[in-house]
Amino acid sequence: MPSPTTGIRKTEQMTSTAPFEALPAPRHPDPFDAPALRWGVLAPGGIAADFTDALHAHSNQRIVAAGSRSADRAAAFAAAHGIERSYGSYEQLVADPEVDVVYVASPHPQHRELALLAISAGKHVLVEKPIAVTADDARVIAEAARSAGVFAMEAMWTRYLPQTDIVRQLLDDGAFGEVRVVTADFGFAATFDPSSRLFDPALAGGALLDLGVYPISWASFVLGAPASVIATGTLTATGVDEQVALVLSSVSGAQALLSTGLRAGTPSRATISGSAGRVETDSPFWAPSGLQFFRADGSAAAHWTDPSGRVGRDGMVYEAAALARYVSDGLTESPLHGLDESISTLATIDEARRQIGALGVGVGRAE
Repeated sequence: MPSPTTGIRKTEQMTSTAPFEALPAPRHPDPFDAPALRWGVLAPGGIAADFTDALHAHSNQRIVAAGSRSADRAAAFAAAHGIERSYGSYEQLVADPEVDVVYVASPHPQHRELALLAISAGKHVLVEKPIAVTADDARVIAEAARSAGVFAMEAMWTRYLPQTDIVRQLLDDGAFGEVRVVTADFGFAATFDPSSRLFDPALAGGALLDLGVYPISWASFVLGAPASVIATGTLTATGVDEQVALVLSSVSGAQALLSTGLRAGTPSRATISGSAGRVETDSPFWAPSGLQFFRADGSAAAHWTDPSGRVGRDGMVYEAAALARYVSDGLTESPLHGLDESISTLATIDEARRQIGALGVGVGRAE
C-alpha cells in the first residue's frame, strides 16, 4: 500500500470495467479469529461503552479493567459491562500487569496525556480519533511509542471495515482509472451549549475535530496528504468551527471536496470518481453500510451491502481485531493507517482551523 505522503493511488486507465461487475471479497478475517488480548479502558464513557459492547459481542477480545479519576464511575462501568476490575486512577490501570493494551476513550484534550501514560507503562495503545488535538501533539505520541517499541494506533475504525477493504483493493488495482474527485461529508444538528465539549474552545470543541476527521481521513485514504488546503466556514458564538467546507488538492491535481458541521444533518456519504468509473458509499460511510459502483458511462454496476449484520459502532470490533493481529505479528504501527497519516490528517485540521479563525486548544486565545 502506498505511503499517504506519496500522493494519489494508481492512475493508469483500466481497459475493462470488470472490477465493477465482480467485486473483490473483503480480506478481513472474522474478528473472532483474531488473537485475544486483554484490554483496559481509560476514561469510560459513552464511546467506551459502545466499544466494550462491540468487542464482547463480536470478538474474543475482552475488556478486563476500567480506569477513571472517579472510583465510583469506574466501578459502575465495570459492573454494567461485566468487567473484572476497576480503578480509581489512570495510573493504577496502566500499571495492571494483566492489561495488554489500553484504549484511550477520553475527550480529545486528554488524548496526549493518557496515551503517553499508557506508553510509559509499556502498554500498547489505541487512541480514540482524533489521536490528539494538534499535529504537534500527535508527533509527540508517535515519537514516544516508537521509542518505547509499543504498538500505537488511532481509532479510525472506518479504515478496517470490510467495505473499505473492497475499495482499497480496487484503488490498488487502478480500477477507477485516473482518480480526479473525492467527496465526503459528516454533519449533524447539535443543540448549542457553550459548556459542552462540542462548543467549548477549552475542550477542543468544533466540527473539524469531532466529525471532520472522518471525511478528511477518507480523502487521505484515497489521495494521500494534500498539497494544498482551502477552508471556509462559520464559527459559533464561542468561537469554535460550526460549519466548514474544504477543498484539498493533491500533487496530481485531483481534488477532495469535503464538508462537516454542527448545524444540520448531512448524508454522511463518500465518493471516489475516476476516468474508469466511480464508487458511492451508502450512508453512513464511516460505519458498516454498503457500496454502489458505476461504470465510466455512468451506468450502475455492482451494489455491495455489508452482510455481517453489524451496524453503527458494532464496526469498531474490526479495528480491535486488526490491532490484535498486528500485535501478534510483532508490528508497532498499523500498515493500513500509520501514525504519520494520523499526524498528516491533524495537520490538515490545524490549517483549516487557522484559515477560518477558530478558537480552541492549539489555536487562538483558548490555548
